[in-house]
Amino acid sequence: MTQYRFVTEKRQGKWYDRLSQAQAYAERIGAGFLDAKGRFVAYRGTILEKREKPLSA
Repeated sequence: MTQYRFVTEKRQGKWYDRLSQAQAYAERIGAGFLDAKGRFVAYRGTILEKREKPLSA
C-alpha cells in the first residue's frame, strides 16, 4: 500500500495511507490548503513524497 506525505523546506508531515488525508493535514506544516471547492493547492516548494507501507512484524 502506498503512503503519502508533504514536505516543505523546514517541515515534514506524517505518513498517511490516503492522499486525501495528507492533503487535509498539509496546512498544519505550511505545505498547502484545500480551496473552497475542496481542491488541494500546494505552496511553492512543497514536495509530495510516496513510499510503500512497511510490513508490520
